[in-house]
Amino acid sequence: MMTDTRTRFRFIPFRRQDIIEMCLRDGELGGFEASFRQLAKMLAQLYHFEFHEIIEALKDAYADIDPDSDTRRPGPAVAAQEQSFVELLDNLLIKANYERVSEEDLNRALRESSLFKIRLQVDFSDFSEVLLFARGQSRRQERLSIWFGLRSRTIEFINYDRVVVYLKFRDDYEAPRRDMSHCRAGATLLKLFRNVPRADLEMLFPNTQVRMRLLDKLLIGVPAVVSGGIVLTTKLGASLVLLGSLVGYWLGLHSQPTELNQARVMVLLAGAAALVGYLWKQFNSFKNRKIRFMQALTRNLYFKNLDNNSGVLYRLADDAEEEEAKEALLAYYFLLVSQVPLTDRELDGRIENWFETRWDCSIDFEIADALLKLRALGLVEESGGKLTPVSIDEGINILDKRWDDIFIPEN
Repeated sequence: MMTDTRTRFRFIPFRRQDIIEMCLRDGELGGFEASFRQLAKMLAQLYHFEFHEIIEALKDAYADIDPDSDTRRPGPAVAAQEQSFVELLDNLLIKANYERVSEEDLNRALRESSLFKIRLQVDFSDFSEVLLFARGQSRRQERLSIWFGLRSRTIEFINYDRVVVYLKFRDDYEAPRRDMSHCRAGATLLKLFRNVPRADLEMLFPNTQVRMRLLDKLLIGVPAVVSGGIVLTTKLGASLVLLGSLVGYWLGLHSQPTELNQARVMVLLAGAAALVGYLWKQFNSFKNRKIRFMQALTRNLYFKNLDNNSGVLYRLADDAEEEEAKEALLAYYFLLVSQVPLTDRELDGRIENWFETRWDCSIDFEIADALLKLRALGLVEESGGKLTPVSIDEGINILDKRWDDIFIPEN
């Protein structure tokens, strides 16, 4: 059982098309619903073109460091491209309302216990650059069974809806094992995950190692000691006595020789076989438990991974495009239906209150960013600190002219 308490975040958790329908459902447009739909469509198309240029710039910057690339470069790679890509990626994530996971949060995640009853370890020295970004944060509670299901307890944890991971391996990195051969020196990885508890951020790294918890070691060690004692007293007793007599005679501790006949050799072989069988059983017990942990980690990541490398760029660009259009559209709509001009603070309050009371959603609306878009588009006028929107028909004409001007050749 899980409970979820959302905190305020910048991300608007509704689709752009749903935002349009939510605004129309208010019934405040007084017969201009069709015109509002037209304006919203034109606004979305302008942002779509803008983000097409952004994604093309990202593709160019990522081309030389894309580990999945199947194309050739006709000339030498450009050294400055990688730094350019990181800057472009950072700007895109800001537009998509992602926030960088601080070093403090990452260190806290490494200290916290995993929700999946496994202990993970990451060697950060393998990387020359590590960047994590998250969007949509909530405080959750989940009831977990303990003591083999005999009891349960409730734990509280921070959960991220989306997490983007950017990693670059060191240029001198060498994979320590054959199963890590996919991690190459200088390789750059970009991944997108969903529903990641903060305590389990380390499971997102490709070099994550599963380690035994103290409880797991006890569950293996205590039965091993007990069964070892039983094997020692029942199956190895006669062999140890015989072996002790032989060693004692060879070291001169006693003068009575020990005769090795067929029966005694069989005793020694039986004891050796019992010892080897016991050690093999304990090794398999440890190995099988570790395999179960790895399966739990793999199964968990299978359902959390959303995209990889260049695919992440397209998804992020689409998210950012949606966010930009939603913010501009909401700011314009609430200025349009207001009976009086509003200050930016009043506009911000009305939008956030609308989400809170009408749609049971608490957000921290990016009013400064939204108004910056409206001013750039020419859809708002400002006088004495008060904001007034242009009419819908005028707005359509402005956006239409802006679209036509995009394709005017530059001199």
